[in-house]
Amino acid sequence: MSLSINWTMKPTIWTSLYENWKHSLEGVDASFFVRIAVIWIEKRSNYVILVVFEGILHGRTIYMELLYSNILPLRTTEHQRTIADCFGEQLMQADRVDIAVGYVSRASLEEIDRLADELHVAHIVLTIGMYYIEGMPESAYRTAMHLNEKWMRSGVGEVRIVKSFKYHGKVYLFSKERAAIENRETIPVSAIIGSANFGVIKPEAANLRQYETAVLVEEPQVLQDTKELIQNLNTRCSDNIANVTDMRLVRELNVSLTGVDTVSQIPQADLHYYESHATAVRFPLPVKVPAYDERMMDDNRHYTKSNLNVCYAAPRSARKPRDWYETQFTVSTSVRCEPDGTPKYGYPQKNVPFVVITDDGYTFKCHTTSQNNKQFSAVGDELILGRWLKGRLVAAGLVTPVNDTSADHDRQGMITKEMLDEYRCNSLLLTKTDCQIHEDGNTFDVWLLSFKEGPEDEQE
Repeated sequence: MSLSINWTMKPTIWTSLYENWKHSLEGVDASFFVRIAVIWIEKRSNYVILVVFEGILHGRTIYMELLYSNILPLRTTEHQRTIADCFGEQLMQADRVDIAVGYVSRASLEEIDRLADELHVAHIVLTIGMYYIEGMPESAYRTAMHLNEKWMRSGVGEVRIVKSFKYHGKVYLFSKERAAIENRETIPVSAIIGSANFGVIKPEAANLRQYETAVLVEEPQVLQDTKELIQNLNTRCSDNIANVTDMRLVRELNVSLTGVDTVSQIPQADLHYYESHATAVRFPLPVKVPAYDERMMDDNRHYTKSNLNVCYAAPRSARKPRDWYETQFTVSTSVRCEPDGTPKYGYPQKNVPFVVITDDGYTFKCHTTSQNNKQFSAVGDELILGRWLKGRLVAAGLVTPVNDTSADHDRQGMITKEMLDEYRCNSLLLTKTDCQIHEDGNTFDVWLLSFKEGPEDEQE
């Protein structure tokens, strides 16, 4: 059966194009019709062609728009929309959004949280597909957990993790409430389907130069199919992220130590070597911080201006606040001394430098100082220990560094017990090895330093 094409408008200049299409589609089933509308727009000396393809298949209208990234040298033109812009526009008009993607980023999670609040989205469900099997970056995990808790508490929605397999699709479904005969129902009105993971809505260094494409779909049957896919993912293949307790977390790079001259990294094989030479001489060093509700209690008992939070103490200079990474790690008497007050066997001698190898592969020099060796710190830079320890909490998405602690009136940058509990580490463990390092004519003992779950805090 031959195909005939009826043009809504058929400019003379398109006669040959029309004939070519007519010839090429001879023999196609007449139940399938294609209508092409071509708009020729003149702007100065340049011409822009906007082509809209509209298919009619078995009586259904199909509308699709190609969406782009905006990356040099493929900048978007006047009539091209980016995926991120289209996402924002669709979200603005939607009562409900369902998102099913392979990967997310901390930045994209924070962005959807902002947008959902700003646009008053009534319902949102985010389903993430690749991490249960591959492991999830800890900063994205912490942010997703907080987002899930917020959405669940307010009744807005939830964050889900696909467990049955690795789901690598990228689907964004937007729905509107429509009045039905007996009640109101939510009808899907558009979907973005393509290559873009969730990071596309808030690009950062890792994906800033990654080009993605997608299509905006408004065809009812495709939307219904998309809705059913997401429903099946959520009812048969996934669980709320708070219920997924066996997903591996991937520790992220502690960039707080990047560029510090006195700190270096060692290969994993070298770390395993030193760990194999650990001795029985070890000292737990509990991390002393306040609970969140105690962060304003400056009574010298809740560690709001000492230890990890010494940066909130009075500045040494009226013109310069303390650096947020500054720490003052005080070791309890019970850790470093016997009941009679004598130093415990093997505890590092006062002002004698030694090399530490951290459990994440950093190495730098430390020593004990002050009366009875009660202060434990890095040699030469009072920020190093803080950059290592606090930097891990930053990388995990648990806290954000504060530029000026004197201006942090609500003390949101203060390290709290809740942060440590969520990180599942509340103590340092200092373990001596039987190794030594010879450097510039000096010999240094080698100690292992790990950040781990330890005993309850001991008071000084």
